[in-house]
Amino acid sequence: MKIECWAIGKPHESYVEKGVDDFTRRIGNYYPIEWRLFSLKKNAPTLSPQKLMQEESTLILAALKPDDWLVCLDENGKALSSRKLADFIQDRGNESIKKIIFLIGGAYGLDETVLKKSKFTWSLSTLTFPHQMVRLILSEQIYRACTIGRNEKYHHQ
Repeated sequence: MKIECWAIGKPHESYVEKGVDDFTRRIGNYYPIEWRLFSLKKNAPTLSPQKLMQEESTLILAALKPDDWLVCLDENGKALSSRKLADFIQDRGNESIKKIIFLIGGAYGLDETVLKKSKFTWSLSTLTFPHQMVRLILSEQIYRACTIGRNEKYHHQ
């Protein structure tokens, strides 16, 4: 199974880039992994939140393949413990899913058309995080899940 992490917005800021790169490299010891960033048009700041989410959804839906297993990160999603995330990822592998995509939406969240395509909607927290930090948290949690799945010592519970 391949893991892809998709995000709307600018490239990783330097304060998270090293961490994201480090965890991405580590995840690569368990699964092939890739980050894909969707850049917005230069006129994005002039668009209404609804129009911006529609533009983002057009980019995302055009990139999705029919057999992709989409996980949308959304504040209204289901919370998972790190152990449950490990089981979740392992279950997708056991189901012979070819590619699982973890999607971080833009500043206003994800359009309903994208959420409807999602196989699972996951909430990292009830807290609000900067999108750049979500990238780091996501990569660390996927790595943690990989180590839990192999009973390695990174996770201490």
